[in-house]
Amino acid sequence: MEAFERQIRAFAADMDHELKAGNLSFPTVFDLSLRIKKIADDPNSSLENIAELVRAEPLLSAKVLRMANSLLLNPYQKEITSVASAISRIGLSTLRCLAYAVAADQLARDHRSPRMRLIASGLWVHSIDVASWAYAFSRHLSQGNADTALLAGLMVNIGQFYLLAKAADYPALENDTARFAEFVMLWDEPIKRAVLEAFELPGDIVQAVDLNAEGPTEWPPRTLDDVVFLATLAAQTPDPFADLLGMRRRPELLDASLGNDGLRELDSMIEAANATRKDMLAAVSG
Repeated sequence: MEAFERQIRAFAADMDHELKAGNLSFPTVFDLSLRIKKIADDPNSSLENIAELVRAEPLLSAKVLRMANSLLLNPYQKEITSVASAISRIGLSTLRCLAYAVAADQLARDHRSPRMRLIASGLWVHSIDVASWAYAFSRHLSQGNADTALLAGLMVNIGQFYLLAKAADYPALENDTARFAEFVMLWDEPIKRAVLEAFELPGDIVQAVDLNAEGPTEWPPRTLDDVVFLATLAAQTPDPFADLLGMRRRPELLDASLGNDGLRELDSMIEAANATRKDMLAAVSG
């Protein structure tokens, strides 16, 4: 375990340096997300400029077209074959979501360590599960913007994805995944905050992905924070890092905040929103 101890100390020092310098060194897997963000934020960029960047990434192009033609966003099923038209249909917020989903999917597939690749795959599935529930709950409740809820749901685990990507430089960490999980849970929140700041996401999203929050205190949920919190509890797939540490979802959080009537309302909402959640899950992960 000498190599593990040496590398995990080096990893911690690396993360501490990046945080103190305020300059995260993004792994190349996030390049696409950052380029999409930069061009989408540029007021001088046209739809064609954005479409040109998307067309250069075949996997992202395929996802954009598939989502634009999904029943959820194209109920009349008039086929969209142009990338520019597809971006116009889904919107820039959803395009950012898809760019991030592509990055997370590539991380899950390309990680050099088989054990880490398995963890990354589980984290990706969990992330899109949470995001899809957040989107579905937001639409069902007519609470806020469902696209914003989708993006917030995807960002819940961004710190963990960043740490997983950086872990490729420390191959000995795969020798003790439980201790690596402890490391990730320790660094997740500060890294997540730094990544969200680097992505310059709105304050309501930054606040919503703080899972130290206590959750909703009344029914119906009224804020993006509430929607994302409930989405993390509704997710049918576990956070693999929490799973490695034996941490389970805590139903007492709901008991304390919602009470019996609120729990019944939540069950009804889950049932009513499940079809929308499945449609969005298929659109993002397809």
